[in-house]
Amino acid sequence: MRPGRQSDLRAGLLNPKAYKKAVGRFATGVTVVTTHLEDDHFAITISSFTSVSLDPVQVLVCVEKTTRFHPAVLAAGRWAVSVLAVGQEDVSRWFATRGRSADPDQFAGFAHHAGALTGAVLFDEALTQLECRTVAAYDGGDHAIILGEVIGVDTSVDAGAESREPLVYFEGGYRRLGGPSTPRPEF
Repeated sequence: MRPGRQSDLRAGLLNPKAYKKAVGRFATGVTVVTTHLEDDHFAITISSFTSVSLDPVQVLVCVEKTTRFHPAVLAAGRWAVSVLAVGQEDVSRWFATRGRSADPDQFAGFAHHAGALTGAVLFDEALTQLECRTVAAYDGGDHAIILGEVIGVDTSVDAGAESREPLVYFEGGYRRLGGPSTPRPEF
């Protein structure tokens, strides 16, 4: 440990507030993940989303087990991911709201459509959209780690999407990317 710094790890016990603050310093993109089961549609804001593999093409999401989304996504086996852009903070906030309405009107006011492969809701103004089928679900403490095979991708969602910025979450708040980006190397 560096001099002058105090660790929040004492006697082998981790301070949950310190842990939450520490992982909050990892900037993430913001997604809304959706599924449907029979006539009911479910949606949840998730920042714990990542690419896993290119062969086969797989992603994962982590879903809190106490949400109504958790049993629905496990039972449905198919789901969709909308990667949100700056300007979609209202979408993120609404689907992160605990106890909000689960009726069909929960999507009112947000341009959306049903995914062709999953039937799950996709948001029209998202930077990109993916449709997935569940490959496996793993225990992750108070969350389930859901591994999905990507069965459909749409990166041309919005004609201006390539010039738009992603919605970013950092230290408990929504942020914008700050400076110029480093040019991407050509492979």
